[in-house]
Amino acid sequence: MSTPVEPFVYTLPVIPQASRADCERASRLLKSHAGIILGTHKEDMVARTLGMRTQKAGLTEVRQYLDFLERDSHCPQWQDFVNAFTINHTAFFREQHHFDILGKFVSKRPKPLDIWCSAASTGEEAYSIAMTVREHCASPDTGVSILATDIDSDALDKARQGVYTLERIEPVPEAWLPRYFQRGVGARKGLARVKPALRQMVEFDEFNLVGSAWPANKSFDVIFCRNTMIYFDREDQTRILERFAAVIKPGGLLFVGHSENFSYLTKAFRLLGQTVYVRD
Repeated sequence: MSTPVEPFVYTLPVIPQASRADCERASRLLKSHAGIILGTHKEDMVARTLGMRTQKAGLTEVRQYLDFLERDSHCPQWQDFVNAFTINHTAFFREQHHFDILGKFVSKRPKPLDIWCSAASTGEEAYSIAMTVREHCASPDTGVSILATDIDSDALDKARQGVYTLERIEPVPEAWLPRYFQRGVGARKGLARVKPALRQMVEFDEFNLVGSAWPANKSFDVIFCRNTMIYFDREDQTRILERFAAVIKPGGLLFVGHSENFSYLTKAFRLLGQTVYVRD
């Protein structure tokens, strides 16, 4: 007599449910740690994310997960918590007019040139800056420094790898593609990798714009901070602009997002137009 076979049973993992109070508490913690504002319209997303983070931490209640974070502001879980709520919307040569302005600026600006991409995400913006520098500087491998930072460690890991789908690199000028990218073959078909000479121009590092530690003994000719300040409140925006003013050289440029206007927050920068400011 044959032994009956047990049917396969697939059970979905139980995701802890986050209450409105949990979501509000998580928003306060994220604001205090990273300055990021979560709008109340994002409550469903916040609740789902909290449930998944709680489960991954091996806990059964969201409250326990938040207690754990609050007890230790330096625990490794904090990085994953911040990463989970970071929006990484970026593209190569996004807002093309900025790179046209950058190209003209670096072609005339004396070296050494120091550029800071302060919200680098997965690297598209930083590599767009590097390509622009190479196209407009006579000797870009000497006297040019590009620092690219972000608070999201996962995004920075992708940026350091410099591997993108062919669709992602479509905004790159066609003539530049063979100069700066290697196309994948075999298992890598459909992907492209930034060439070593370009990758080596950019130093990627974790950085919190509302944190206490800023680049020490460093000043910049150009700072990119695009479509990032909208996630901070007015107080943090003003503080960040004051810090940018302190580390940017006279005549240096600050590039911001297409929907961002900070003329009413600071007198340290003068608007040139097209969301580009100059340090007086």
